[in-house]
Amino acid sequence: MKRGWLFWTIVANLLVLVGLAFAYPQLMISPGPLVAGHTELATDCFACHTAWQGSTAQKCTSCHALPDIGLRTTKGTALPQRGLKTSFHQQLSEQNCMACHGDHAGPKLTKHSRKPFSHALLQPAAKQDCETCHAKPTNTMHSALTVDCVQCHQTDAWKPATFAHATLAQTVLARCETCHKAPGDTLHSQIQGNCGQCHASTAWKPVTFEHAKFFVLARDHNATCITCHVGNDYSRYTCYGCHEHTPSNIWRKHDEEGIVNLENCVKCHRSASGEHGGGGREGGKGRDGRERD
Repeated sequence: MKRGWLFWTIVANLLVLVGLAFAYPQLMISPGPLVAGHTELATDCFACHTAWQGSTAQKCTSCHALPDIGLRTTKGTALPQRGLKTSFHQQLSEQNCMACHGDHAGPKLTKHSRKPFSHALLQPAAKQDCETCHAKPTNTMHSALTVDCVQCHQTDAWKPATFAHATLAQTVLARCETCHKAPGDTLHSQIQGNCGQCHASTAWKPVTFEHAKFFVLARDHNATCITCHVGNDYSRYTCYGCHEHTPSNIWRKHDEEGIVNLENCVKCHRSASGEHGGGGREGGKGRDGRERD
């Protein structure tokens, strides 16, 4: 008899609790206050929840029309873009609002385990077109790019980026000063552009150029670059940039040697101190009468 009384007491209490949960869910089972935008629904749990099913995306979109999410309020008022070009909600691969959103600001122990936004939720086409959601960077380097962002950046983090000069347009690749400041040392201050003649785009060092291998810049020959490299073209040089090395003077001196090619001076002259390797060129003869190559 006592056991029957205890059983029915427990059943009655459970029924009361269930009834109260339905009648006053915001008091009985709410995990915490609602976010500011939903405070008007604080006493209407079933606006977002369905009994025994919880919250569903269909409940959310009954108020928040998918084409308007991120663009307009539920009343049709336009929202400020806050730096985004457009809303990305229309580009999601599936409607799963609860994957990112939680409307109750309750204790952590009562919150569901939710992940922050992931690019994996986007449709493949939107995932490849970053400008669907993000404004393109306006700095010099990015404004010159002609490739997709994913060539350098990952969707899980903007940095670090795996930048490669090969992604740049050829017109930009030839002008390093578009992105880089010119070195301020004495040598580089004379040079305008043409960095690729000495440096590689994969690394600034090591440098593949050493002037002394071609000609030692000593004594009177320690001149500015443009004296020998006219027009800032370092693929060519001329020795006729000085008053002493005039074509007539050079011709008169070399004609005695039988040297007819007077353009490639450094084949015989590697410094101001004299001839290194000596001799004429291309069929010319030296003082000993032998043919020179």
